[in-house]
Amino acid sequence: MLRMISADRCLTRCPGGIPLKVLLALSRAIDALNERCAWIATWLVLLSCLISAGNAMMRYGLSLSSNAWLEIQWYMFGAMFMLGASYTLQLNEHVRVDIFYGRLSTRAQIWVDILGGIFFLLPATIIIGYLSWPMFINSYQIGEMSINAGGLLRWPIKIFVPLGMSLLTLQGISEIIKRVGALTGHCPPPRHYEKPLQ
Repeated sequence: MLRMISADRCLTRCPGGIPLKVLLALSRAIDALNERCAWIATWLVLLSCLISAGNAMMRYGLSLSSNAWLEIQWYMFGAMFMLGASYTLQLNEHVRVDIFYGRLSTRAQIWVDILGGIFFLLPATIIIGYLSWPMFINSYQIGEMSINAGGLLRWPIKIFVPLGMSLLTLQGISEIIKRVGALTGHCPPPRHYEKPLQ
């Protein structure tokens, strides 16, 4: 897997004498948080597969079925996606529309990452997180239930939208910190993004 530059490998001061260790400590903490969330998402994959297999056996073997078992699978899929997106960004494994990026120099790629993070990633994640919070609060307050017979409460899955956007916002900040450090020569440059094999 491609890993982003580690905050541990950066130097201890920014240009102008500003201590870099505070920003790097923040970056390390964010990275560690998102690694733990990715660990949860990984186990959710296994649990979802087991539930899916158990549900299929109950349905086709014993003619027993429940909408709750079907819904919990897509709840887990949503949770996997929202908890894993920030770690995917940390590993530089997210999908890019790579028309020009791969042809740019490392310095130009760093600039694209910084500007893209500041002007596109962070505004989008902050706005989506902000707008999704009332949706969760409303669902929680009214005790929203699935419209399907035997379905589940809706608010537990809705909390993952603002949570996932918050984690992605934090990881975006971490990546910008590391990119600025690389751009100013205080950190090693990030590993080159490798487009997927076609």
